Amino acid sequence: MKTITTTEALAAFCAEAAKRPYVTVDTEFLRERTYYSKLCLLQLAYPGDDGPSGAGSDAVLVDPLVEGLSLDPVYDLFRDLNVVKVFHAARQDLEIFCVEAGVIPDPLFDTQVAAMVCGFGEQAGYETLVRKIAKAELDKSSRFTDWSRRPLTPAQSKYAVEDVTHLRDIYEYLEARLEKSGRHQWVIEEMAVLKDPATYRTDPDEAWQKIKTRTNSPRFLAIVRELARFRENYAQTKNIPRSRVYKDDALIELASTKPLNEADLGRSRLLLREGRRGDIADGILAAVKAGIDAPQDSLPKPDKTRDQLQVNPALADLLRVLLKAKSEVEGVASKLIATSAELDAIAAGERDIPALHGWRREVFGNDALLLVEGKVALSAKGNTVITIKL
Repeated sequence: MKTITTTEALAAFCAEAAKRPYVTVDTEFLRERTYYSKLCLLQLAYPGDDGPSGAGSDAVLVDPLVEGLSLDPVYDLFRDLNVVKVFHAARQDLEIFCVEAGVIPDPLFDTQVAAMVCGFGEQAGYETLVRKIAKAELDKSSRFTDWSRRPLTPAQSKYAVEDVTHLRDIYEYLEARLEKSGRHQWVIEEMAVLKDPATYRTDPDEAWQKIKTRTNSPRFLAIVRELARFRENYAQTKNIPRSRVYKDDALIELASTKPLNEADLGRSRLLLREGRRGDIADGILAAVKAGIDAPQDSLPKPDKTRDQLQVNPALADLLRVLLKAKSEVEGVASKLIATSAELDAIAAGERDIPALHGWRREVFGNDALLLVEGKVALSAKGNTVITIKL
Protein backbone atom coordinates (compact mmCIF):
# COMPACT_ATOMS: atom_id res chain seq x y z
CA MET A 1 0.00 0.00 0.00
CA LYS A 2 1.18 3.55 -0.70
CA THR A 3 1.83 6.21 1.94
CA ILE A 4 1.66 9.78 0.66
CA THR A 5 4.14 12.20 2.21
CA THR A 6 4.18 15.11 -0.25
CA THR A 7 1.58 17.65 -1.34
CA GLU A 8 2.34 16.88 -4.99
CA ALA A 9 1.61 13.17 -4.59
CA LEU A 10 -1.57 13.97 -2.67
CA ALA A 11 -2.72 16.36 -5.39
CA ALA A 12 -2.15 13.67 -8.03
CA PHE A 13 -4.16 11.13 -6.07
CA CYS A 14 -7.01 13.58 -5.46
CA ALA A 15 -7.07 14.48 -9.16
CA GLU A 16 -7.66 10.82 -9.97
CA ALA A 17 -10.25 10.50 -7.20
CA ALA A 18 -12.13 13.48 -8.65
CA LYS A 19 -12.81 11.42 -11.78
CA ARG A 20 -14.70 8.78 -9.74
CA PRO A 21 -18.26 8.90 -8.43
CA TYR A 22 -17.16 8.54 -4.82
CA VAL A 23 -14.19 8.38 -2.48
CA THR A 24 -14.07 6.59 0.89
CA VAL A 25 -12.47 8.41 3.82
CA ASP A 26 -11.33 7.60 7.34
CA THR A 27 -8.97 9.07 9.91
CA GLU A 28 -6.86 8.00 12.84
CA PHE A 29 -6.41 10.58 15.57
CA LEU A 30 -5.52 11.15 19.21
CA ARG A 31 -7.53 13.15 21.72
CA GLU A 32 -6.57 11.86 25.14
CA ARG A 33 -4.21 14.76 25.87
CA THR A 34 -5.76 17.57 23.83
CA TYR A 35 -9.03 19.49 23.53
CA TYR A 36 -9.06 19.24 19.76
CA SER A 37 -8.39 15.95 17.98
CA LYS A 38 -4.89 15.60 16.59
CA LEU A 39 -5.06 14.16 13.07
CA CYS A 40 -2.42 11.44 12.78
CA LEU A 41 -3.40 9.62 9.60
CA LEU A 42 -5.82 10.07 6.72
CA GLN A 43 -6.99 7.14 4.60
CA LEU A 44 -8.52 7.54 1.14
CA ALA A 45 -9.72 5.12 -1.52
CA TYR A 46 -11.69 5.33 -4.73
CA PRO A 47 -13.23 2.54 -6.81
CA GLY A 48 -11.21 0.96 -9.58
CA ASP A 49 -12.32 1.27 -13.17
CA ASP A 50 -14.37 -1.91 -12.78
CA GLY A 51 -15.69 -1.18 -9.32
CA PRO A 52 -14.24 -1.77 -5.83
CA SER A 53 -10.88 -3.50 -5.75
CA GLY A 54 -8.18 -4.46 -3.29
CA ALA A 55 -5.67 -2.04 -1.75
CA GLY A 56 -3.38 -0.65 -4.44
CA SER A 57 -2.86 2.67 -6.16
CA ASP A 58 -6.55 3.39 -5.59
CA ALA A 59 -6.16 3.25 -1.78
CA VAL A 60 -3.59 5.31 0.11
CA LEU A 61 -2.50 6.42 3.54
CA VAL A 62 -1.76 10.12 3.90
CA ASP A 63 0.69 11.16 6.63
CA PRO A 64 -0.35 14.64 7.86
CA LEU A 65 2.49 14.66 10.39
CA VAL A 66 5.10 15.05 7.65
CA GLU A 67 6.47 18.58 7.65
CA GLY A 68 5.43 20.60 4.62
CA LEU A 69 2.53 18.36 3.52
CA SER A 70 -0.64 20.35 2.86
CA LEU A 71 -4.10 18.79 2.93
CA ASP A 72 -5.49 21.44 0.57
CA PRO A 73 -5.91 18.91 -2.28
CA VAL A 74 -8.11 16.80 0.01
CA TYR A 75 -10.16 19.84 1.02
CA ASP A 76 -10.67 20.72 -2.65
CA LEU A 77 -11.90 17.16 -3.20
CA PHE A 78 -14.23 17.50 -0.23
CA ARG A 79 -15.77 20.57 -1.89
CA ASP A 80 -16.24 18.80 -5.24
CA LEU A 81 -20.00 18.32 -5.58
CA ASN A 82 -19.52 15.62 -8.22
CA VAL A 83 -17.83 13.18 -5.84
CA VAL A 84 -19.64 11.58 -2.90
CA LYS A 85 -17.52 11.44 0.24
CA VAL A 86 -18.19 8.18 2.09
CA PHE A 87 -17.47 7.75 5.81
CA HIS A 88 -18.53 5.33 8.52
CA ALA A 89 -19.68 6.97 11.78
CA ALA A 90 -18.51 10.29 10.39
CA ARG A 91 -19.04 12.73 13.24
CA GLN A 92 -15.57 12.69 14.82
CA ASP A 93 -13.84 12.66 11.43
CA LEU A 94 -15.88 15.62 10.24
CA GLU A 95 -15.16 17.58 13.40
CA ILE A 96 -11.44 17.41 12.61
CA PHE A 97 -11.87 18.87 9.13
CA CYS A 98 -14.39 21.47 10.28
CA VAL A 99 -12.15 22.71 13.12
CA GLU A 100 -8.86 22.60 11.20
CA ALA A 101 -9.98 23.94 7.84
CA GLY A 102 -13.61 25.00 8.11
CA VAL A 103 -14.47 22.33 5.54
CA ILE A 104 -17.27 19.78 5.67
CA PRO A 105 -17.36 17.23 2.81
CA ASP A 106 -20.30 17.53 0.45
CA PRO A 107 -22.07 15.47 -0.77
CA LEU A 108 -21.73 13.23 2.27
CA PHE A 109 -22.71 9.61 2.90
CA ASP A 110 -22.44 7.92 6.31
CA THR A 111 -22.63 4.13 6.05
CA GLN A 112 -23.56 3.76 9.72
CA VAL A 113 -26.68 5.87 9.21
CA ALA A 114 -27.47 4.09 5.94
CA ALA A 115 -27.07 0.70 7.62
CA MET A 116 -29.60 1.71 10.28
CA VAL A 117 -32.03 2.70 7.53
CA CYS A 118 -31.39 -0.61 5.77
CA GLY A 119 -32.15 -2.81 8.77
CA PHE A 120 -28.71 -3.53 10.22
CA GLY A 121 -29.78 -2.55 13.74
CA GLU A 122 -28.80 0.19 16.15
CA GLN A 123 -25.49 1.92 15.33
CA ALA A 124 -24.15 -0.91 13.17
CA GLY A 125 -20.40 -1.21 13.69
CA TYR A 126 -17.93 -1.19 10.80
CA GLU A 127 -16.64 -4.64 11.72
CA THR A 128 -20.18 -6.04 11.52
CA LEU A 129 -20.78 -4.50 8.10
CA VAL A 130 -17.44 -5.79 6.80
CA ARG A 131 -18.35 -9.27 7.91
CA LYS A 132 -21.94 -9.22 6.61
CA ILE A 133 -21.47 -7.26 3.39
CA ALA A 134 -17.82 -7.52 2.36
CA LYS A 135 -17.56 -11.12 3.69
CA ALA A 136 -14.23 -10.33 5.33
CA GLU A 137 -12.74 -10.25 8.82
CA LEU A 138 -10.88 -7.33 10.37
CA ASP A 139 -7.84 -7.50 12.62
CA LYS A 140 -8.73 -4.92 15.30
CA SER A 141 -5.52 -5.35 17.32
CA SER A 142 -4.18 -1.99 16.12
CA ARG A 143 -7.31 -0.01 16.91
CA PHE A 144 -6.06 1.61 20.12
CA THR A 145 -2.39 2.01 19.24
CA ASP A 146 -0.54 5.34 19.28
CA TRP A 147 -1.13 6.67 15.77
CA SER A 148 1.27 9.56 16.27
CA ARG A 149 4.35 7.32 16.44
CA ARG A 150 6.44 6.76 13.35
CA PRO A 151 7.09 4.56 11.52
CA LEU A 152 3.71 2.86 11.48
CA THR A 153 3.87 -0.90 11.92
CA PRO A 154 2.71 -3.16 9.07
CA ALA A 155 -0.27 -4.16 11.24
CA GLN A 156 -1.25 -0.50 11.73
CA SER A 157 -1.01 0.23 8.01
CA LYS A 158 -3.07 -2.84 7.12
CA TYR A 159 -5.73 -1.96 9.69
CA ALA A 160 -5.89 1.64 8.51
CA VAL A 161 -6.20 0.92 4.80
CA GLU A 162 -8.89 -1.72 5.38
CA ASP A 163 -11.03 0.98 6.95
CA VAL A 164 -11.47 2.50 3.48
CA THR A 165 -11.09 -0.46 1.11
CA HIS A 166 -13.93 -2.55 2.55
CA LEU A 167 -15.94 0.65 2.88
CA ARG A 168 -16.26 0.74 -0.91
CA ASP A 169 -18.14 -2.58 -0.99
CA ILE A 170 -20.29 -1.49 1.94
CA TYR A 171 -21.17 1.81 0.30
CA GLU A 172 -22.10 0.27 -3.05
CA TYR A 173 -24.22 -2.39 -1.36
CA LEU A 174 -26.09 0.11 0.84
CA GLU A 175 -26.50 2.59 -2.01
CA ALA A 176 -28.12 -0.14 -4.11
CA ARG A 177 -30.41 -1.09 -1.22
CA LEU A 178 -31.47 2.51 -0.74
CA GLU A 179 -32.10 2.98 -4.44
CA LYS A 180 -34.24 -0.14 -4.55
CA SER A 181 -36.25 0.80 -1.45
CA GLY A 182 -36.62 4.47 -2.41
CA ARG A 183 -35.11 5.54 0.92
CA HIS A 184 -32.11 7.44 -0.36
CA GLN A 185 -33.77 10.71 0.64
CA TRP A 186 -33.98 9.47 4.22
CA VAL A 187 -30.21 9.28 4.45
CA ILE A 188 -29.87 12.71 2.81
CA GLU A 189 -32.15 14.14 5.53
CA GLU A 190 -29.97 12.55 8.21
CA MET A 191 -26.84 14.11 6.73
CA ALA A 192 -28.17 17.62 7.43
CA VAL A 193 -27.03 17.55 11.07
CA LEU A 194 -23.60 16.18 10.16
CA LYS A 195 -23.14 18.90 7.53
CA ASP A 196 -24.08 21.72 9.90
CA PRO A 197 -20.94 23.48 11.24
CA ALA A 198 -22.82 24.23 14.48
CA THR A 199 -22.68 20.50 15.24
CA TYR A 200 -18.94 20.81 15.82
CA ARG A 201 -18.88 24.11 17.71
CA THR A 202 -18.80 24.27 21.49
CA ASP A 203 -19.86 27.71 22.69
CA PRO A 204 -18.32 28.44 26.12
CA ASP A 205 -21.38 30.55 26.96
CA GLU A 206 -23.61 27.49 26.53
CA ALA A 207 -21.29 24.90 28.11
CA TRP A 208 -23.14 25.03 31.46
CA GLN A 209 -26.22 23.45 29.93
CA LYS A 210 -24.36 20.13 29.59
CA ILE A 211 -23.61 20.01 33.33
CA LYS A 212 -25.98 17.75 35.28
CA THR A 213 -27.09 19.44 38.49
CA ARG A 214 -29.52 18.49 41.25
CA THR A 215 -30.82 21.99 41.75
CA ASN A 216 -32.37 24.59 39.49
CA SER A 217 -31.56 27.54 41.75
CA PRO A 218 -30.83 30.44 39.34
CA ARG A 219 -27.97 31.76 41.51
CA PHE A 220 -26.35 28.33 41.76
CA LEU A 221 -26.72 27.89 38.00
CA ALA A 222 -25.13 31.30 37.45
CA ILE A 223 -22.00 30.09 39.24
CA VAL A 224 -22.11 26.83 37.26
CA ARG A 225 -22.41 28.88 34.06
CA GLU A 226 -19.36 31.00 34.88
CA LEU A 227 -17.25 28.02 35.95
CA ALA A 228 -18.21 26.07 32.81
CA ARG A 229 -17.49 29.11 30.61
CA PHE A 230 -14.04 29.61 32.14
CA ARG A 231 -13.20 25.92 31.86
CA GLU A 232 -14.24 25.75 28.21
CA ASN A 233 -12.33 28.89 27.26
CA TYR A 234 -9.23 27.75 29.14
CA ALA A 235 -9.31 24.24 27.65
CA GLN A 236 -9.77 25.58 24.13
CA THR A 237 -6.99 28.16 24.51
CA LYS A 238 -4.51 25.69 26.00
CA ASN A 239 -5.75 22.79 23.80
CA ILE A 240 -6.11 20.45 26.77
CA PRO A 241 -9.05 18.20 27.75
CA ARG A 242 -11.59 20.05 29.89
CA SER A 243 -11.18 17.31 32.50
CA ARG A 244 -7.56 18.46 32.94
CA VAL A 245 -8.88 21.83 34.12
CA TYR A 246 -11.45 20.32 36.46
CA LYS A 247 -14.04 17.59 36.12
CA ASP A 248 -17.79 18.06 36.33
CA ASP A 249 -18.01 16.80 39.92
CA ALA A 250 -15.37 19.34 40.98
CA LEU A 251 -17.27 22.08 39.14
CA ILE A 252 -20.46 21.24 41.05
CA GLU A 253 -18.51 21.20 44.33
CA LEU A 254 -17.03 24.63 43.58
CA ALA A 255 -20.47 26.03 42.73
CA SER A 256 -21.74 24.71 46.06
CA THR A 257 -18.86 25.82 48.30
CA LYS A 258 -18.29 29.18 46.55
CA PRO A 259 -14.56 29.55 47.33
CA LEU A 260 -13.40 33.14 47.83
CA ASN A 261 -9.63 32.62 47.99
CA GLU A 262 -6.88 30.06 47.44
CA ALA A 263 -7.20 28.84 51.02
CA ASP A 264 -10.81 27.88 50.26
CA LEU A 265 -9.68 26.12 47.08
CA GLY A 266 -7.17 24.12 49.13
CA ARG A 267 -10.06 22.59 51.06
CA SER A 268 -11.73 21.21 47.93
CA ARG A 269 -11.99 17.43 47.89
CA LEU A 270 -12.33 17.07 44.12
CA LEU A 271 -10.23 19.83 42.58
CA LEU A 272 -6.98 18.69 40.97
CA ARG A 273 -3.74 20.01 42.45
CA GLU A 274 -3.13 22.15 39.35
CA GLY A 275 -6.43 23.91 39.94
CA ARG A 276 -5.53 25.17 43.38
CA ARG A 277 -2.99 27.74 42.20
CA GLY A 278 -1.93 29.80 39.19
CA ASP A 279 -4.11 30.66 36.21
CA ILE A 280 -6.74 28.01 36.90
CA ALA A 281 -7.17 29.07 40.53
CA ASP A 282 -7.47 32.72 39.47
CA GLY A 283 -10.03 31.76 36.84
CA ILE A 284 -12.08 29.73 39.31
CA LEU A 285 -12.20 32.51 41.87
CA ALA A 286 -13.13 35.08 39.23
CA ALA A 287 -15.86 32.79 37.84
CA VAL A 288 -17.36 32.16 41.29
CA LYS A 289 -17.39 35.89 42.03
CA ALA A 290 -18.98 36.63 38.63
CA GLY A 291 -21.71 34.11 39.36
CA ILE A 292 -22.36 35.51 42.84
CA ASP A 293 -22.44 39.10 41.56
CA ALA A 294 -24.47 38.41 38.39
CA PRO A 295 -27.46 40.78 38.11
CA GLN A 296 -30.81 39.17 38.82
CA ASP A 297 -32.06 39.67 35.28
CA SER A 298 -29.03 37.84 33.83
CA LEU A 299 -29.41 34.66 35.88
CA PRO A 300 -29.91 31.44 33.90
CA LYS A 301 -33.47 30.39 33.42
CA PRO A 302 -33.54 26.59 33.57
CA ASP A 303 -35.76 24.81 31.09
CA LYS A 304 -38.52 23.39 33.25
CA THR A 305 -40.74 22.27 30.41
CA ARG A 306 -39.43 18.71 30.60
CA ASP A 307 -40.22 18.57 34.32
CA GLN A 308 -43.71 19.88 33.64
CA LEU A 309 -44.54 17.31 30.99
CA GLN A 310 -47.65 15.42 31.98
CA VAL A 311 -46.69 12.06 30.53
CA ASN A 312 -49.33 9.36 30.42
CA PRO A 313 -47.22 6.25 31.16
CA ALA A 314 -49.70 3.87 29.57
CA LEU A 315 -49.85 5.94 26.39
CA ALA A 316 -46.07 6.18 26.28
CA ASP A 317 -45.88 2.39 26.56
CA LEU A 318 -48.33 2.02 23.66
CA LEU A 319 -46.12 4.31 21.57
CA ARG A 320 -43.14 2.09 22.38
CA VAL A 321 -45.06 -0.94 21.14
CA LEU A 322 -46.03 0.93 17.97
CA LEU A 323 -42.42 2.02 17.41
CA LYS A 324 -41.12 -1.51 17.79
CA ALA A 325 -43.73 -2.80 15.36
CA LYS A 326 -42.98 -0.10 12.79
CA SER A 327 -39.26 -0.66 13.17
CA GLU A 328 -39.61 -4.37 12.46
CA VAL A 329 -41.96 -3.91 9.52
CA GLU A 330 -39.87 -1.18 7.89
CA GLY A 331 -36.51 -2.75 8.73
CA VAL A 332 -35.23 0.49 10.27
CA ALA A 333 -33.45 0.81 13.62
CA SER A 334 -36.02 2.07 16.15
CA LYS A 335 -33.50 4.45 17.72
CA LEU A 336 -33.15 6.22 14.38
CA ILE A 337 -36.91 6.74 14.16
CA ALA A 338 -37.59 8.04 17.68
CA THR A 339 -35.89 8.19 21.07
CA SER A 340 -37.50 7.24 24.35
CA ALA A 341 -37.62 10.93 25.33
CA GLU A 342 -39.46 11.76 22.10
CA LEU A 343 -42.06 9.10 22.80
CA ASP A 344 -42.68 10.59 26.25
CA ALA A 345 -42.96 14.03 24.68
CA ILE A 346 -45.55 12.83 22.14
CA ALA A 347 -47.52 11.21 24.96
CA ALA A 348 -47.39 14.54 26.84
CA GLY A 349 -48.73 16.51 23.88
CA GLU A 350 -45.56 17.91 22.29
CA ARG A 351 -45.51 18.02 18.52
CA ASP A 352 -42.41 19.90 17.38
CA ILE A 353 -39.98 16.98 17.63
CA PRO A 354 -37.93 15.09 15.01
CA ALA A 355 -40.04 11.92 15.18
CA LEU A 356 -42.98 13.88 13.74
CA HIS A 357 -41.10 15.40 10.80
CA GLY A 358 -39.68 14.26 7.47
CA TRP A 359 -39.43 10.56 6.69
CA ARG A 360 -39.99 9.68 10.36
CA ARG A 361 -43.52 11.08 10.21
CA GLU A 362 -44.24 8.91 7.20
CA VAL A 363 -42.91 5.77 8.86
CA PHE A 364 -44.09 6.33 12.43
CA GLY A 365 -45.30 9.83 13.26
CA ASN A 366 -48.66 9.79 11.48
CA ASP A 367 -49.79 6.59 13.20
CA ALA A 368 -48.34 7.79 16.50
CA LEU A 369 -50.53 10.89 16.36
CA LEU A 370 -53.59 8.83 15.45
CA LEU A 371 -52.84 6.57 18.41
CA VAL A 372 -52.58 9.38 20.97
CA GLU A 373 -55.74 10.97 19.52
CA GLY A 374 -57.64 7.72 20.03
CA LYS A 375 -58.29 7.24 16.32
CA VAL A 376 -56.46 3.91 16.03
CA ALA A 377 -55.86 0.97 18.33
CA LEU A 378 -53.15 -1.66 18.41
CA SER A 379 -53.92 -5.30 17.81
CA ALA A 380 -51.97 -8.52 17.40
CA LYS A 381 -52.13 -10.39 14.12
CA GLY A 382 -50.05 -13.51 14.43
CA ASN A 383 -46.59 -12.33 15.42
CA THR A 384 -47.22 -8.82 14.15
CA VAL A 385 -48.68 -5.75 15.86
CA ILE A 386 -51.00 -3.78 13.59
CA THR A 387 -53.11 -0.61 13.84
CA ILE A 388 -56.90 -0.72 13.57
CA LYS A 389 -58.97 2.37 12.80
CA LEU A 390 -61.57 3.21 15.41
